Amino acid sequence: MTPGGTVASVRPSKGSVTAETAVVLPAVVVMLAAALWAVAAVGAQLECVDAARAGARAASRGESLERVRGGVLAAAPAGAHVVVTRSVEVTRVEVSASIRPHWGASLPAVTVRATAVSATEPGAER
Repeated sequence: MTPGGTVASVRPSKGSVTAETAVVLPAVVVMLAAALWAVAAVGAQLECVDAARAGARAASRGESLERVRGGVLAAAPAGAHVVVTRSVEVTRVEVSASIRPHWGASLPAVTVRATAVSATEPGAER
């Protein structure tokens, strides 16, 4: 009822809801795909950060560089590239990985990187 006490008339939508849904639905799907892709990229970035930190700690304690590389590659995303450098003062581990969505092989890859630096412990630089 309207404020005057009369019953409001109801008009049929004549398919406008269907047309609006048909226009909006592809945009919603694209936004959802972009959000899922962003979550995957952030997840890969966090894996690189964790792998670099663990590698820098291990290398700064004196673990062999090959063993450190193996451990970092095991913790990093698939296909990652690892560079480990150790000097008398600092140990540096750099991890980078190119990732692309599993559902969009034709989309360009995104490269995520992480670097961790740790003070080298005395005697570990060998």
